[in-house]
Amino acid sequence: MARRRAWVVLGGVHLLNQTAPRRPDDLTVLVRVAPQEVCVPSTTVVIRWDALGECPVNALSQDGTRRGEARIEGDSLFPDAIAGTALRELVGAGAASTLVPLCYLAEHPTGGYHAYGQIRFHPEDACFVRTTREPVGQGPVEVLDWVDPVLSAHSDSRMALNNHLRHFRTHFTGTELEYKYTLDPAPDIWAASMELLKALRDGELEDCRPEYREEFQIHHTENHLFDVTGPESELGYASFIPTVSAGYVLKRKWFAEDAFARREELSSSVVVTPDGFEEYLRSELGLQVRAMPPFQRVRYDVQCESMRTGHVYGIFFDRCSVLAKPEVVLSQCELEYRRSRSVLDHNEDEVLREMERINAWLRSHLAARGWAKEHTFYSKRSFLRDAVTANRELAPSRPAASTPHRADNAEG
Repeated sequence: MARRRAWVVLGGVHLLNQTAPRRPDDLTVLVRVAPQEVCVPSTTVVIRWDALGECPVNALSQDGTRRGEARIEGDSLFPDAIAGTALRELVGAGAASTLVPLCYLAEHPTGGYHAYGQIRFHPEDACFVRTTREPVGQGPVEVLDWVDPVLSAHSDSRMALNNHLRHFRTHFTGTELEYKYTLDPAPDIWAASMELLKALRDGELEDCRPEYREEFQIHHTENHLFDVTGPESELGYASFIPTVSAGYVLKRKWFAEDAFARREELSSSVVVTPDGFEEYLRSELGLQVRAMPPFQRVRYDVQCESMRTGHVYGIFFDRCSVLAKPEVVLSQCELEYRRSRSVLDHNEDEVLREMERINAWLRSHLAARGWAKEHTFYSKRSFLRDAVTANRELAPSRPAASTPHRADNAEG
């Protein structure tokens, strides 16, 4: 069976951003590369220029006439994200000034080509997302029969592809989907997160890699959490999280019992003082609440991207300690659906199936290290309830008022 072929296609940036019409003298530059997909089919393709080695490069006119050819090292194509010396000599100074990667083009086994539009472009690498649901074009790649449908597909999704990070979409908007593992014995969560991140980089989770240029984040917060005990439709919790500037983020979660799927809402720039938290929830939101002991949360987020589907999942190593009694600690690993990098439609059931597959891998990863064997849905609310039961001195110093006052503009 013949080996699949692939190319990085270069051209003027106006072909992507439509700042000028196509011109008769526009060149199409084909950079032949080894197939770059992690899996076939893929949704996301990431290319590191320095990993390409020496590449055959052909410059073609719009009718497919060969205008020049060269062999160029991958890391010499776009130093500083500007066409390098060899490319400038091949296409001429005028064309080189606006030359960019247009797409990654992959030969389909049954004929035609799949195209992946360029969404991020840097001196070190570039990221592409698939824009063709079915293969386009026929015949040899040099005939350029694929060019029109590829540019048309990019144009159809230009608002998503040509705006920074607008190619992301979110399924299950307003609902958090999450598996949790209570880590016992608790490892050092920094070392644990670095080990898991390396496993993703090394391809231990099939079809997945760390999220492109967002593979790891650090969070360190205080949380002032209130158990929402009524009305029945509002059960869950409300937590005030101070920001680095002013005010608080108010995190609401709605659930009667710990569960995989919970409604979630974040409100930013809430202006309130700590002694007014409870009154705010009672008067502004009409809630019946019970104060829980404040806690510190340190969280390391490993972002895992499925290259097959474009779905991004967070794997979080998390340590919560009660401020008034720091030895009361909850250490967890959480798997959560975050977002999807795609301009093609995906079925929400696909997210759930893929999340189950990733959860099975994560469970095996944690069990092999003796940290956890089965997932739970054990929430921060349950942790604090249990902490208060075991340590009566952590109970709130005064009872919550029994009947709240609802503000006129509060939601039901």
